[in-house]
Amino acid sequence: MARRTGFYLAAAWAAITLNFFLPRLMPGDPSAAVVAQLQQVSGQQVDQHQLAAIQRLFGDPSANIGQQYLDYLRQLANFDLGTSVTYFPTPVGDLLWQGLPWTLLLVGTTTVIAFVLGTGLGAVAGWRAGTRFDTIVSPLTTFVSAIPYFWMALLGLWVFSFLLGWFPLSGGYDPDLAIGPNLPFLLSVLQYGALPAATIVFSAFGGWLLGMRNMTVTTVREDYVLLAHAKGLSTRRVLLRYAARNALLPNFTGFALALGHVVGGALLTEIVFSYPGIGYLMYSALQQRDYPVMQGVFFMITLTVLLANLLADTVYVLLDPRIRDQG
Repeated sequence: MARRTGFYLAAAWAAITLNFFLPRLMPGDPSAAVVAQLQQVSGQQVDQHQLAAIQRLFGDPSANIGQQYLDYLRQLANFDLGTSVTYFPTPVGDLLWQGLPWTLLLVGTTTVIAFVLGTGLGAVAGWRAGTRFDTIVSPLTTFVSAIPYFWMALLGLWVFSFLLGWFPLSGGYDPDLAIGPNLPFLLSVLQYGALPAATIVFSAFGGWLLGMRNMTVTTVREDYVLLAHAKGLSTRRVLLRYAARNALLPNFTGFALALGHVVGGALLTEIVFSYPGIGYLMYSALQQRDYPVMQGVFFMITLTVLLANLLADTVYVLLDPRIRDQG
């Protein structure tokens, strides 16, 4: 565990360093974007004093790169992710905290639902390999998994929102309602999030089902499963305690990694449905070249993915005694 923790700390440092250098390799800089925005709004030129103040806030591109890197690390140590260019003077941290609950609600919930649904059906399909249930579910799931997600999302939006009018076309809630823990607002959130959530689950559960089905087919042929049958144990117990439990290990690793990508949001989902999450925030930042917001989003995604990997390694050791023996 100490070696793995050290590896992930080194990976976090490398990701933070890349997060610093990559935006600076792109054309333009945040200071120039703010200057252009101020000149467009005010219709006046920015003087030298204003330019110096802006560069102190967003960074001077002509300054020493090493000093910029040290300043960047010092800001991260103080949990200061900078100030947004597009939503100036809103701090980047505030924007992230505004979008994070929406992404966790939509993508986190649908990831769990898709995993549970796909894993459960996959275990049954693998246990009953060759039966009518398997011959119907497995090919159908393969077909659904092959459909590009953006096409499925656009089709669902066109049919259920544009033609039938069952769901709103965009947004995360009714803007005419007061935001807060009240029943009308919560019902509005459910209504606006139902269609994006359904498209994510429908698109994602097939991968979990096929993976679990194939692992279960392999596991049911193992000696310990045959021994469990020979002992006279019930079919339910053999499936849950022996076959499915061991077949679940690869799927669980994928599930832990999928949870790590939850913070990044289903980018295509949030773009298609204009859902106010982290993914849509990143898309807007890329459009506006809002470098501080891009860095903040990438930094949060990087940390969550690394933490998810570390969690997967830790739990995998607890689930599989063979790894503990090898350690």
